[in-house]
Amino acid sequence: MKARNVKGLRADLPLADAAQRIVAVRLAELCGLAERAQDPARVAELHDTRIAAKRLRYVLEITASCFGPYAGTALRRAKDVQDLLGEVHDCDVMLPRLDGLRTQVRERDAAWLVGTARRADPPHAEAYRGLERLAVELTARRARLFHDWLELWRDLQRKGFRARLEHAIGERPVTERAPSLDGAGTV
Repeated sequence: MKARNVKGLRADLPLADAAQRIVAVRLAELCGLAERAQDPARVAELHDTRIAAKRLRYVLEITASCFGPYAGTALRRAKDVQDLLGEVHDCDVMLPRLDGLRTQVRERDAAWLVGTARRADPPHAEAYRGLERLAVELTARRARLFHDWLELWRDLQRKGFRARLEHAIGERPVTERAPSLDGAGTV
């Protein structure tokens, strides 16, 4: 998924103003995708949501100090989303690979049985059980992780993640100014 363009960025914008625009777009991107990633069969949407969380996290890592205190919390929550959906994605990648491996082993054993004309157990009979067990474990793990994702997102919504970050990016922390020299050269 390609990142949304951030409109209105100019080289003469102060960092906090430019960062505010970027964070607002990345936050909207994450929230929009997360709403479409509420079905376990929506593998692409889950992955896109993870990428959106990563983009938001990275921009907050660089710019959170420009904003109100909730920006640091939002950074940690974006990392939580990214990490959790990364684990879901790992399962989504591994399960088809396991299916492919099971097919390869099955085809090799079928060829072996045809070639030997024996009624013995195929050479990889034990591997079938191991591969099937691993697939079952990964399927269960993915289901648990998806449930955790739904709970995490609902919790973030209940706690006002979006509204609180939108508010935080409008805040500017008070910074101390460096002392200036007066006309007499004293501080």
